[in-house]
Amino acid sequence: MTPNNSRRMSCAVALLTLAAAAEAHTGHGTHSLAQGLLHPLGLDHLLVMLAVGLWSLRGLGAQRAWQGPAVFLLSLVLGAALGLQGLMLPQLEALLALTVLMLGAMLMQPDRALPPALGLGLVASAALLHGMAHGAEAPATAWGAYALGFVCSTAVLHLGGLGLGLVLQRGFAAHSRSVLRVLGAAMGAAGLYLVGQLAA
Repeated sequence: MTPNNSRRMSCAVALLTLAAAAEAHTGHGTHSLAQGLLHPLGLDHLLVMLAVGLWSLRGLGAQRAWQGPAVFLLSLVLGAALGLQGLMLPQLEALLALTVLMLGAMLMQPDRALPPALGLGLVASAALLHGMAHGAEAPATAWGAYALGFVCSTAVLHLGGLGLGLVLQRGFAAHSRSVLRVLGAAMGAAGLYLVGQLAA
């Protein structure tokens, strides 16, 4: 792949990501498995979960890449349980938007620039916030199907991020780092956009 083509593809991905930035959440219900499956498709959730898979591969290496999604899922469930009990942080929507910015910045770092423990800690903190949002929106009773849905959907998105990372490594070779930086910058811009929408 030529440098010009790599730049064109990177710009296209960035524009598509920003064009999708409309709402942080999809506005669906919270009472069924199907609704739980759809919930992580809100922009902030979607970008963060894909980014966790991407960062885990680049930041932890192929042998440890499973740790990022595993930490995220565990913290997500913990956060959902806290949210279900009514524990909420002020300005949670703004904090969720900032997690998009944070994960974008993590993607822009050189390979393994962050110590693994720090990177996983940041992943866990993002997951805890997203879990609180899920739990706060869940019904007070019979929320098991909804919870199973968003956990399964989250896991699939993590796998998608890992798969995208492998495609970048194998298909774009020397240009994969540049593409990932562009993706990180686009995520950061999307996070700023979401913060701006909340402030408007």
